[in-house]
Amino acid sequence: MKVIDYINDVSDRFAGAELFFGHGTESSRDEAIYLIYSILGIEFSRDPATLKKELSGVQQQRLERVVIERMLEKTPTAYLVKEAWFAGHKFICDKRALIPRSPIAELVQNRFEPLLKDQPKKILDMCCGGGCIGISCALAFPESYVDMVDISADCLQLAEENIELHGLLDRVSVVHSDLFKGFSGTYDLIVTNPPYVSKEELDSLPAEYQHEPLTGLLSRANGLEIPLRILNDAASYMSETGLIIMEVGSSSKLLSDTLKNVPLLWLEFEHGGGGVLALSAAELDRIPPASFINGLHTTRST
Repeated sequence: MKVIDYINDVSDRFAGAELFFGHGTESSRDEAIYLIYSILGIEFSRDPATLKKELSGVQQQRLERVVIERMLEKTPTAYLVKEAWFAGHKFICDKRALIPRSPIAELVQNRFEPLLKDQPKKILDMCCGGGCIGISCALAFPESYVDMVDISADCLQLAEENIELHGLLDRVSVVHSDLFKGFSGTYDLIVTNPPYVSKEELDSLPAEYQHEPLTGLLSRANGLEIPLRILNDAASYMSETGLIIMEVGSSSKLLSDTLKNVPLLWLEFEHGGGGVLALSAAELDRIPPASFINGLHTTRST
């Protein structure tokens, strides 16, 4: 069977297998290409002639094992092939951290224009997981230094592997911490995609999400505890012209309702996605700290 014929066959099978596509792809065909190219080591900027090559029996058997696991176990493809893409860069990906899929990738590729007035010298990736956001920021801003923080030692181990993969050991560091505890210094840019999923929402998610680490998804207080803790403390760790970018996904409406008097700027994306806000250091300084604490108490009681 030729590569293109096998892609068509797997795409059809994926389409009928009640799979969820949202961990890096949007359709059964994209998922089939992602899996097959990754397993065979084909570059995504392929020579069309590659698609006409015949698969060997060994190759097809190897692919079939992975295809069947994808369909039966609902294991996300990124975990099956051990790699994922974010902001145009490849990352090592496994069950130690969530699969990269944030719309923040579009902001990184646009170098956060027009939100940033100057190029950031110090960047913080809070709740970094496998490190895709912080590393992509370091690649987008070659003169920057990046700290990547997570409470999970497994995540930080994966992040360190990705730092080494991209040759950034001299500019990117990992910090084992519960958010800002024990921190000092300030940052020109804080980017964070923290856990923001409520227990109720988690129970309703497709089976694919059950393969991801719970600590990377679940946040108490209807999903808002960790985002509100970050917003409460962030101003103390931002430079005068600093900016914080935070993703809260489907919790965006609840956060807006909870912080009615806070000027949250919700960003729009050309390539889809949402639930990402931006706040400057100056805006955070004008907000009474009690706003976030009160918001936390409110969501905890509902």
